[in-house]
Amino acid sequence: MDYCKDRLKADCELLLSRFQQTESVRYELFLTIWKETKFQSIFYGKMENNLKRLFSREILATAYTYFLPPYTFQIRVGALYLFYGLYHCQLSTPREKIRLALKDWEEMMKFQQDAVSAQHFDVVYIIRQLISQKAFYFTAMPTLLIFNVKKSNKNSRTVCEDFVERAARPQELVSMDMLEELANVHEHYEQVKASISAKPGQPDSSINLIHKNLVSRLHNTVVGFYNWQKAQGSEDRAEGEDGDSGEGTSNKQECSKRAQRLASLKSKSYGQLVEASKARRHRQVERDEAGPAKETSHHKRLKSLKQRTSHLTQGAAREEALKTTRLWCMSQLEAQETTKKKKKRKFKW
Repeated sequence: MDYCKDRLKADCELLLSRFQQTESVRYELFLTIWKETKFQSIFYGKMENNLKRLFSREILATAYTYFLPPYTFQIRVGALYLFYGLYHCQLSTPREKIRLALKDWEEMMKFQQDAVSAQHFDVVYIIRQLISQKAFYFTAMPTLLIFNVKKSNKNSRTVCEDFVERAARPQELVSMDMLEELANVHEHYEQVKASISAKPGQPDSSINLIHKNLVSRLHNTVVGFYNWQKAQGSEDRAEGEDGDSGEGTSNKQECSKRAQRLASLKSKSYGQLVEASKARRHRQVERDEAGPAKETSHHKRLKSLKQRTSHLTQGAAREEALKTTRLWCMSQLEAQETTKKKKKRKFKW
């Protein structure tokens, strides 16, 4: 099922992005998108029973990844609706359960509590329906561990940046309670300045350590940051749509650039001489600088030992070699015995 992981992820992200555009967490809106896209037909392929089970397990695991942080509350709600629909539309019998790690149970309970406090009762209903139908398969680890298998980067799922919750730390830090408390402290500070000034009832102008409109400036800064963040997100979506419309031209440009790079590399490689390897040193490569490169190769036979030493046995070189050559003891004794045998034969005659 590795070949369909990317496609399953793309389909789930497309459905969740359409649900994100509604800016709501109502189940009826998600159900409308589900019916428009006919998402239940994802199980209608011709597969064997064992492949159906593997496919159901894979798509449920893909949808479940969007239910956990760091995704926004709306995307997590959409992921909940997504694997709720996939669980009931799967064709494998008995139904494949949703794999839930023990460390993620606290996140689910916290998510349910947030939905209760925000009065999103349709979200709470879906969670309790899944629990009552025993749709979760409680495990120690979020993924199946197999012995003696190398860890690969393909199994690690990347986070979709469009679904990640944007930074809200300034809004959390500068809350209305904090601004009210800061205004009270600022008012008390002004009263203390007025009490110790030379003119009673009027604060001393020389004692001015903070801005007069600190609270209003801080509030306006946080509101401006929130508006800028919201506008930045809309611009990113618009740029993504423009990028999709101009995908064909960009692909053509990339292909032409790649072809030009390959042509330049080939011309450089053909214009240079490459040193022959050890196995092919009997071949000779020549280059004609006036014209195109020509390669001529012929077999060059090695000379035998007799041919290499033939110049030593000719003329003066032979005499010089005989003078400088020292005979071995065994060869000298053999020569003496042969001369003695010749003398004996002469005496017999």
